Amino acid sequence: MTGNALLVIGDVVTDVVALHGSPVMSGTDTAADIVLRPGGSGANTAAWAACLGAEVRLLAKLGYDSSEWHTTELIKTGVHPHMAVDPHHPTAVVIAMVDKSGERSMLTNRGAGGLISAADWDPALLDGVVWLHLSGYVLFAEAGLGLARRAMADAGAAGVIVSIDPASTGPLRDFGVERFTRETAPAGLIIPNLDEALLLTGATTAEAAAVHLSETYGTAVVKLGAEGALAAVGGAVVATTRGVSTEVVDSTGAGDAFAAGFLSATLRGSGEQAALEVGCRAGAECVAQVGGRPRYGLDLNRLYPIHTD
Repeated sequence: MTGNALLVIGDVVTDVVALHGSPVMSGTDTAADIVLRPGGSGANTAAWAACLGAEVRLLAKLGYDSSEWHTTELIKTGVHPHMAVDPHHPTAVVIAMVDKSGERSMLTNRGAGGLISAADWDPALLDGVVWLHLSGYVLFAEAGLGLARRAMADAGAAGVIVSIDPASTGPLRDFGVERFTRETAPAGLIIPNLDEALLLTGATTAEAAAVHLSETYGTAVVKLGAEGALAAVGGAVVATTRGVSTEVVDSTGAGDAFAAGFLSATLRGSGEQAALEVGCRAGAECVAQVGGRPRYGLDLNRLYPIHTD
């Protein structure tokens, strides 16, 4: 590793993706194409950033059932995984039901991922790291919150930039907006989607939300899906970009891919405008395939076999 690495702390998930052409009906069968994919917001971001040329480490917690498979899949994308393995709990699982528009609804079991804690932290993970990126999911369990506090404190002491992805409106709302803002105060960049940005600020437009968040964090990047993205710095919008037109197959991981694109471009010295454009291209590439990880020579139409430990 060089001295320009990105450290991601987040979740690794076994994604069961069901693509259904008709609405899911209660009490009966609905035909679907079902595949297994490696996923998780933090792991997806790490994988895309590595594929885009960044040097990336990932700290996450896996379960006893599939740790070898997940670790191997991360290595294939170029990520340097630092995995804790829980001997008593399975890896997190998400069942993602994807309709014909590409939109998804998810059923989630956080498994071992919800148990990551400060005990899994080693300050040496920051050696050679210039940027720490946290998935908001880490904060939503008390043990993970302790880890996030410790990692952000050590990052701050080491002069490492911190960014945060709020993750999802449901758990964010349950956690508490004011509490989230307080706990993530060390971050210098926040990367929410539009719904998360509006929830965090009470604003009614993306621009107003970005401005408000940039006054709190320094820099805010708001993801707008197919409409593109915008960035605000120090209370002013400084860059906007349109989305990249593409066929939407599955929106799983699109926000993670965007974040990876923005971060990897920023690490290369790009300004906000160029970084937004790289993020949008990565997001468009992600939604054009099944699953939330970049393609790396795999047949994406086959069902993944899991080698259990």
